[in-house]
Amino acid sequence: MSGLIDRLPNAVALQCLARVPLCFHPHLKLVCRAWRDALCSPELFRARSESGATEDFICVLAFEPENLFQLYDPLRDTWLTLPAVPTRVRHLARFGVASSRGKLFVLGGGSDHVDPSTGDHDTTFASDEVWSFDPFSRRWAPQAPMLVPRAMFACCTIDGQIVVAGGFTNCRKAISKAEIYDVDKDTWQALPDLCQTRSSACSGVVLEGKMHVLHKGVSSVQILDEGRGWHVADYGWLQGPMAVVGGELYVLSHGAVARQRRSGDDGAVVAVVATAGELQSRIGYGMVGVGEELFILGGVIGPGRMNQTIKLLSDVDVLAVNAERPVWRHATSMTHCRGSIQGCTVLSV
Repeated sequence: MSGLIDRLPNAVALQCLARVPLCFHPHLKLVCRAWRDALCSPELFRARSESGATEDFICVLAFEPENLFQLYDPLRDTWLTLPAVPTRVRHLARFGVASSRGKLFVLGGGSDHVDPSTGDHDTTFASDEVWSFDPFSRRWAPQAPMLVPRAMFACCTIDGQIVVAGGFTNCRKAISKAEIYDVDKDTWQALPDLCQTRSSACSGVVLEGKMHVLHKGVSSVQILDEGRGWHVADYGWLQGPMAVVGGELYVLSHGAVARQRRSGDDGAVVAVVATAGELQSRIGYGMVGVGEELFILGGVIGPGRMNQTIKLLSDVDVLAVNAERPVWRHATSMTHCRGSIQGCTVLSV
């Protein structure tokens, strides 16, 4: 990275480049080889973090097209398309997705591919594959595989490390095993098993710096404490898709968005924030929080009185949950992806 900008030390020049939004990087890389190398270097993310110039993007992989992620820029209401995940698995689904150190990670999962000529389903249900994507170099790279192949599991980032727990392994066998990934060392380490094994898909959310594992149809929550052990609590939370916005947990249930908190032995405190009647006919959507807003992405509308065929959606609906009067608004629709959302997370770069 020599001679980035005339008469400026390289450290200062890198700080200048770090403040340029990611959407302009393809143009900057055409200036010269030194700028291209600087914009692809690991030092760039560190410079962006130190200067407070990081940006939050929503990462989405939908049913169509196959294995393709898009990034949504909430500040500019625009979409970027990534190269396809170079996995051997066709129509990747049931995987975990997380971000850390400015990179996107795709973990495990299996295939939803069905041969239209024979009706045969791909035999890969759960894998141990791990892929990372560097948004600055725009390249996917294989990482150390998980200790256990798994699908439909909880996946969260805690203090820069990625924790996976529960789900199903091959032959659709429910498991309670958990493990943690050191992003810097590219190594996996086993954690204590979950307290309970459930025969249902699970998901994870981070509240107050702790990972909470929730199983579909089960009211109890399994929590990873600071000593890396698990304990069980029952907060009486509503069932439904959940997302964290501004440190608060929101759920979409019974045609409404509600904020829910735990309240000791008294169970959950639930407050309705906004109605979501138009979303009741929509299934398979992604739900994620960025800043003070809740985003609902994609999904499917099945056959019904008003719709005779399955409709794959690319819509994006947004709710400012902390506004005095929260009102839904439409953001720019996904430009390439549509249908059921297979994976969704927030990437800070």
